[in-house]
Amino acid sequence: MKIESELPGVKKNVFLKKYTTFQIGGPAKYFYIAKSKAELIKAAKQAKKINLPFFVLGGGSNLLINDKGFSGLVIKNEARSFKVKKEKIIAESGAVLDKVIKAAVRAGLSGLEELSGIPGTLGGAVYGNAGWPRRERTIGNFVETAELLMPNGRIKKVKKNWLSFGYRNSRLKEIKNKNKKPVILEAVLKLKKDKKEDLKKRCQENFKVRSKKIPPGFSAGSIFKNFSPHPKKVFDAKPALKAILENFKRKDLIPAAYLIQECELKGKKIGQAQISEKHANFIVNLGKAKAKDVKKLIKLAKRKVKNKFGILLEEEICYLGFKN
Repeated sequence: MKIESELPGVKKNVFLKKYTTFQIGGPAKYFYIAKSKAELIKAAKQAKKINLPFFVLGGGSNLLINDKGFSGLVIKNEARSFKVKKEKIIAESGAVLDKVIKAAVRAGLSGLEELSGIPGTLGGAVYGNAGWPRRERTIGNFVETAELLMPNGRIKKVKKNWLSFGYRNSRLKEIKNKNKKPVILEAVLKLKKDKKEDLKKRCQENFKVRSKKIPPGFSAGSIFKNFSPHPKKVFDAKPALKAILENFKRKDLIPAAYLIQECELKGKKIGQAQISEKHANFIVNLGKAKAKDVKKLIKLAKRKVKNKFGILLEEEICYLGFKN
């Protein structure tokens, strides 16, 4: 049984780089655009039926795809329907985050303005708990329920607690086997009433702050999570880390960019990939960067920071098509 006969409209050997903000990535063996929640469910179920690995692709930000591509089915999620109902937004997972935010502002609903300027889809934002570092300023704080397609093919509605949101994390992101991950179909966000003018102003301010930090060129956003030191382990810290903790204003969260910068890696190039000279937690595709070069820079940054500070940086971005 072939996916072509089960899923009309599926294409073969579609290059993925044009579907990512990094502009990096080889071909998907099979590629399908799901225009609705029903089509998203159908595609995922058909892949499972024939035991074909699959990956649901949203806005393509926060993602590095192997130069060799992906030997399964990539489902491009364009299920973008959403509606505002009183103080709630009910949105399909492929809804463009920026459009959802603008709709919330027009309705005088507060909460999402903190995410202004973040590219991608609602599903991706929920999956990675997008937002500012502080818990109360991330999207997970406003998720009331989520509708998931479970690995057994059943549709399940879960509450926020089930998703176990953490810093740039969720229960879904913790599942490493892609074919055992539930697929986010829809989310209900519970917001609060506020003045529209105040919301617009906050959106503009947050957008400006993010825009100033983002370097020019193709990138996937922040590569690493910021570091949160464990209070009980600080006394064991290396001298270089102790010096930072003594002088840094926020001792609960040390920017990964600062740690990488202190290792004198700003501007470091491998091939056409470069650790940004503007923001060291960004790796920029200068035009024809390869995924392998980005991976080398990631490994280099992790090694240098580990050697100097005793900190093992954890990636924020996701990978597709890599064995490990």
